[in-house]
Amino acid sequence: MAINFNQVPKYIRREIDPPEQVIEQGNRGNHVKQIQEWLNFHRCRTGVDADFGPATRDCVKDFQNKSNLPSTGKVDITTWLALVKPMTDALLEPVNISTMNAAEAVLAVANQHVNQNPFEIGGANCGPWVRLYCEGHDGTQWAWCAGFVTFIMHQAYFYRDQKAPIKGSVSCDTLAAQAIVAGLFVNESDITAERVKWDSLGECGLFLRRRTTTDWTHTGFFHGSTGSVRELVFSTIEGNTNDEGSREGFEACRRKRSVNKGDYDFIKFE
Repeated sequence: MAINFNQVPKYIRREIDPPEQVIEQGNRGNHVKQIQEWLNFHRCRTGVDADFGPATRDCVKDFQNKSNLPSTGKVDITTWLALVKPMTDALLEPVNISTMNAAEAVLAVANQHVNQNPFEIGGANCGPWVRLYCEGHDGTQWAWCAGFVTFIMHQAYFYRDQKAPIKGSVSCDTLAAQAIVAGLFVNESDITAERVKWDSLGECGLFLRRRTTTDWTHTGFFHGSTGSVRELVFSTIEGNTNDEGSREGFEACRRKRSVNKGDYDFIKFE
């Protein structure tokens, strides 16, 4: 049986492993910051300042009450695991992944992540989900759409005991370059001119939002489609976006996009 993906990289363990001691009022430091981030994720709003004060204590009690846990205001192992459960659920091995092809497996893992509603906490491109998708990094400069697809791609291929078709990156341009070298890049003009059939891209792949022929600004997963080639609409799962489909949003979500906008390229997995 495969080792759980969440048991491998240390930066993942830093996000989900419980502290060795109970965290309570008066404590300060990174574990307190993580607790405050997860409290905000669970709609128990408080400041993210790494200082466990009375407001954090009361938010912990609110979370414990919502979770049917003893309302102590202290974070023990049980409360910690309840706080981070959305992330550990996203990291699970999907049921029957061994019977799926690569594209189906990636889509299953992508759905597993977006179902947990990842979003930024504590500022632009900040919080536990951003760190998960950017190898432990967060902050303004860590636009995380490419990291989102890279992480999920590697998780899916890991559980299939296979190597991902491209290395991946936190850069959309690098994703495009890797796909071109691997022969997996498909230009939108080849789709609209029907030199490449849409169905040949598989159940799921990556879309790249193109600014110029050498510059891509946003990425996510595509799957499914409706309409003719000239009016083709595809469904997406994407990170660091919002209701407007911005490249600098705040969450992972599902959207629909139209090929006839004239600024998309694609990466297939096989």
